[in-house]
Amino acid sequence: MSNELQEELSIFKETVVRFIENEVAPQYEAWEKNKIIPKSFYQQMGSEGLLCCDLPEEYGGFGVPVDFNFVVVEELAKSGFFSLSANLLVHADIAAHYILNMGTEEQKQKYLPKMVSGECIGAICMTEPAAGSDLQGMRTYGKKTDEGWSISGSKTFISNGQNASVYIVAAKTNLDVAGSKGTTLFLIDGDKEGFQRGQNLDKLGQHASDTSELFFDNVKVAEADVLGKVDEGFLGLMNELPRERLACAVAGVAHAEGALKLALEYIKERQAFGAPIARIQDIRQKIADMATQVELHRLMVDKYTELLTDRKLSADQAAMAKYSCTEMEGKVIDMALQMFGGYGYMAEYPISRFYADARVQRIYGGTSEIMKEIIGKGVIGRV
Repeated sequence: MSNELQEELSIFKETVVRFIENEVAPQYEAWEKNKIIPKSFYQQMGSEGLLCCDLPEEYGGFGVPVDFNFVVVEELAKSGFFSLSANLLVHADIAAHYILNMGTEEQKQKYLPKMVSGECIGAICMTEPAAGSDLQGMRTYGKKTDEGWSISGSKTFISNGQNASVYIVAAKTNLDVAGSKGTTLFLIDGDKEGFQRGQNLDKLGQHASDTSELFFDNVKVAEADVLGKVDEGFLGLMNELPRERLACAVAGVAHAEGALKLALEYIKERQAFGAPIARIQDIRQKIADMATQVELHRLMVDKYTELLTDRKLSADQAAMAKYSCTEMEGKVIDMALQMFGGYGYMAEYPISRFYADARVQRIYGGTSEIMKEIIGKGVIGRV
């Protein structure tokens, strides 16, 4: 990145931090209690130029590197506002880029400018009640009709499920081929007849993130609503997953950084045996472990972000980042909470929310077990 862009990124980061302090922090507790972030807030973020920054200018973006997108996700995660961080990751770093990279010009013009402004919120719909990470077990089916397609089935654990205006839905369209082949992606607007949002699911953490069940009952979509090529949706998914997994890793590192900061502040203030607990050797050694892991993984995601920008990030590398960074995130946050003692278990202490919010990072976007399988096959070669 050029020095000029680096300077712009630094100024942009300051803008993001101020926005979080002034606009997110005062409202976040209410969002957590209501279990949803108001749609209007996405438009507020859009008006501040904080959504989909890396989209080309012809679609409303700034045409800047992905680093600008990641700064928004990172600063929210670092501040402990992970529900919003996760929702924006799905909207700006996943859904928008599926449309950018796979969509027709008509589809890009229809959706992307409104995704930049926050008028349209995006969601990606792969997971099903009986399938999880196993896309080969997908049961949502797209039937060809004279007018286009009819989609029937259900999805679950869908981020932005309540708020989204456009859903990228994976469905089987060819039952004559085995496994994940014969899958097609469809763009389905939230006001389509036959489409129904289920309940806003009650979760362990990330309470302000609307996560939902979705139901499709003979939803009629036109041929123009097919995203990419018919029966080649799985290929599109595979092309986009490295970016999604790196984004999860980036958020995980920032989340761990935020937890480390909380722990450092606490151990300098908390007294035990007449002195701050920061003077206890075991505490200092744990801090050393935490800081080292955060630093190592920061270097990892910075390097892999460069590779993503240069279109050189491999599926194996993205899986390594997702696996290692989110596992590190969980361990560092757990160690941070332990330093708070019983107070760390209390909801009034932010570290408890860090702990609850982090757990699903090792599950969505591909579980740690799936990531290790991808890495193993990539390193060993398929046998």
